[in-house]
Amino acid sequence: MIILGLTGSIGMGKSTVARMFADEGVPLFDADAAVHALQGPGGALVGAIGAAFAGTTGVGGVDRAALGERVLGDPAALARLEALVHPAVAAARAEFLADHADAPVVVLDIPLLFEKGLEASVDKVAVVSAAAEVQRERTLARPGMTPAKLDAILAHQLPDAEKRARADFVIETGGSFDETRAAVRHILACLGASGDS
Repeated sequence: MIILGLTGSIGMGKSTVARMFADEGVPLFDADAAVHALQGPGGALVGAIGAAFAGTTGVGGVDRAALGERVLGDPAALARLEALVHPAVAAARAEFLADHADAPVVVLDIPLLFEKGLEASVDKVAVVSAAAEVQRERTLARPGMTPAKLDAILAHQLPDAEKRARADFVIETGGSFDETRAAVRHILACLGASGDS
């Protein structure tokens, strides 16, 4: 099995690229989706997060907006949250890898792959990238996003140029969907997986 780590900064189109890999028949582990499940109604982390960050949970699970307000800009609070979340996500990732042990290629969609030192846990890294103005336009179109909030998020992410330099593959998303899909298929061909399964 080849483990391909898929990463990219906010607004680069990583979720779209991840779906393209899945469309090609490649098993996909989505770290963000795992976090949503762990923090959703009945999620395994709701109690612990509620205890550590009072007022951020309810019947719907974790109020991600409220939690974000509590930890963004507070390194100590963010570290407390990560100490809860990261081990749980790592366990979910290990279970996914065990479940797909026979697959020739799997994709781990990990937004903070480089930032959290997880590149050693994958065989190859693909970085999803677009021009800075495209990234900004896409991100600011999201509900509740502001320039200040975007700048705070980017401050916690490795610069795109550095991610590109450290990647085995770069997937440009500034063009058409067909061009992006062709790049995904090219990577699978390079890895010896047609993606037709």
